Amino acid sequence: MSGILARYLDLVERRELRPDTDQHQVAIRLQALQDALEKGGDRGFLARLMKSRPPQPRGVYMWGGVGRGKSMLMDLFVETLAIDEKRRVHFHAFMLEVDQRMRQQRLRREDDPIAHVARDLATGLRCLAFDEMVVSNTADAAIMARLFTALIRDQQVTVVTTSNRPPHDLYKDGLNRSLFMPFIGLVEQELDVLPLDGPTDYRLQRLGDIDTWHTPLGDAATAQVREAFFRLTDYAPEDAANVPSAELDLGGGRTLHVPKSLKGVGVFSFKRLCSENRGAADYLAIAQAYHTIIIVGIPRMGPENRNEAIRFTKLIDALYENSVKLFVTAAAEPEQLYPEGDGAFEFARTVSRLKEMQSTHYMAKGHGPQG
Repeated sequence: MSGILARYLDLVERRELRPDTDQHQVAIRLQALQDALEKGGDRGFLARLMKSRPPQPRGVYMWGGVGRGKSMLMDLFVETLAIDEKRRVHFHAFMLEVDQRMRQQRLRREDDPIAHVARDLATGLRCLAFDEMVVSNTADAAIMARLFTALIRDQQVTVVTTSNRPPHDLYKDGLNRSLFMPFIGLVEQELDVLPLDGPTDYRLQRLGDIDTWHTPLGDAATAQVREAFFRLTDYAPEDAANVPSAELDLGGGRTLHVPKSLKGVGVFSFKRLCSENRGAADYLAIAQAYHTIIIVGIPRMGPENRNEAIRFTKLIDALYENSVKLFVTAAAEPEQLYPEGDGAFEFARTVSRLKEMQSTHYMAKGHGPQG
């Protein structure tokens, strides 16, 4: 056996992975999907002559908290899937590609640009694998039902995806969510929804003894948050120059450039987040899109930095209320960041939250509002 199940069991036997009942069950389901896809790719002479398409296997939707093994299982699935007609892509990058293709189709004045985009995307493709399905803007929410209906039902592409949330919690409380509800129905009808939400956060364990708050600013602090990023994303440190970036939709036609964005982890500079004119809605968009963020270059602030301190407070409120993990490089410990100036007394609440966000209890929380 050379499929995902054999590879997973081998890793457990060699103690590179801990035994995990949820992971084992998902590996069994993914092995069945591999078998169906690979069998469908081995068509006989008559089927090839008639150019018939093999039966379409049901897809898989894996969901669970950060560090439960979703990306690891997805990696194993794609790596061991013995067909050429497969594609692995981060969901955010995929939707950016869809948006670009849609604009091209509109310029050509196509009657149904979504159908054309789906057909083009499905060319030479039988299995489409996503990492980190998350919906954070109205534009994506409005087209996803039609796009994925065309991909899955019309073009017969089998979809495998991971997400931090179950389908019914996607785009929760989002603007015009009624437009998105048909997509949730599609997922529940066409994909097997499998939980990976056990008590152990393996990604958190891999952080080892890396702290979340690093001071003073300098090479040592930068090296620590850089190492945290690579442990959280499984991205090879030697390929650091090629880490993907992203354009986060802030609504109203505005976007925020994220220099490093991968597997729900985003890297930002303090200057970009707090020295520019931003409001609570911008910070909420960040908190909803990323389960972990890294902020570099937090300075000491004084009375002349009142606006930056206020924005920083709003940012931390949004991150805290959505249980976003925070790693930073800073010029000082939280209590020395803004000791005097307009609003310094109120800043004490931000200090308290920053302290709590370093705790093991906070780091073990799942992403999203905890109410």
